[in-house]
Amino acid sequence: MVRAIVGANWGDEGKGKITDMLAKESDIVIRFQGGSNAGHTIINHYGKFALHLLPSGVFYRHTTSIIGNGVALNIPYLLNEIQELEKEGVPTPKVLVSDRAQLLMPYHILLDTYEEARLAGKSFGSTKSGIAPFYSDKYAKIGFQVSELFGDEKELREKVARVCEMKNVLFEHLYHQPGLKPEEVYQTLIFYREMVRPYVCDVSAYLYEALRAGKNILLEGQLGSLKDPDHGIYPMVTSSSTLAAYGAIGAGIPPYEIKQITAVVKAYSSSVGAGAFVSEIFGDEADELRKRGGDGGEFGATTGRPRRMGWFDAVATRYGCRIQGATEVVLTVVDVLGYLDELPICVGYEIDGLVSSDFPTTAQLEKAKPVYERLPGWKCEIRGIRKYEELPENCRRYIERIEELIGVPISMVSNGPGRDEIIYR
Repeated sequence: MVRAIVGANWGDEGKGKITDMLAKESDIVIRFQGGSNAGHTIINHYGKFALHLLPSGVFYRHTTSIIGNGVALNIPYLLNEIQELEKEGVPTPKVLVSDRAQLLMPYHILLDTYEEARLAGKSFGSTKSGIAPFYSDKYAKIGFQVSELFGDEKELREKVARVCEMKNVLFEHLYHQPGLKPEEVYQTLIFYREMVRPYVCDVSAYLYEALRAGKNILLEGQLGSLKDPDHGIYPMVTSSSTLAAYGAIGAGIPPYEIKQITAVVKAYSSSVGAGAFVSEIFGDEADELRKRGGDGGEFGATTGRPRRMGWFDAVATRYGCRIQGATEVVLTVVDVLGYLDELPICVGYEIDGLVSSDFPTTAQLEKAKPVYERLPGWKCEIRGIRKYEELPENCRRYIERIEELIGVPISMVSNGPGRDEIIYR
């Protein structure tokens, strides 16, 4: 059975914890898109970790962790993550890398950095991890697939020369930076070939056999619905699809195999990066929530940047669940909100004097003002509670109102950052 774990919001919802938790009952965990541009924070008996490329199921001896063909594969970053886990006493994970995955190159990171600097005040808030240039090259058909590293070396050299010729127009004439040297790029590829060799696999064939054998498979997404390039807050989005539907493509399995879609939803809102954010709050109110939030403050796991904060947005979340095709929701960081006297929920957007509960396209979203409903707070600590009926009444009212507004059953409530701090409903 295949289950997808995806974010319903802007990212940062707590997918890593949920994947780490559900991997206990899984045989295979797959990252199917994105790259090292966003991290999944995990706290378990080994310690606290921020994974960027490895799937969040690597902490179990029985799981196989797969880097799917949809991932932006930064090979040195991947091997460094494996080594860092080993240093912390985590058993060496079994990792497979799709032979159809494409390589994120050092020049992608340079291009990302130079372009953000060129755009200055109109930048996209990139993490400068090379993600947009990587996916641009992939779809322009000038990327390097893992399989090409093991093919004809003469053909590889010729392709490197062609790619460098194109890239150097940008480096030298747009960014006024030194051009790429084909021999250096070629040697980097050969170096990467030897690094990745032990992990390379025909992942699609491997998963075909795993499905026939009845294995339990988790698909782990990066970021959330609102960062999807088609259905998110374009252009302030990421460069790969963040939706569960893409899991079939990014892993190499038939779409009908995805039976369960678990959308992870935050009990308030947060976002790293630019873009419309209707329920955003500022000043002391935002600072207090940021300080209390997450698993030690709301700061980006990759960049360390303070996250933008906001109240729960039912309009955005209902939309995010819908385009994910969520069959269930996990509501996270509910424990953070126990300090509040009342809890605002954004239930509508006012745009040009009209109130709507539908999530609009970006041009309309930029004009939207939040319409709030307010519920009383519960004013106590709820960490340690393991039974739903033992939660304070006002906490249950908040959860059930969110469930009513988003139209998807909330099957789990996370009330702490640890693997076992979860309430099943």
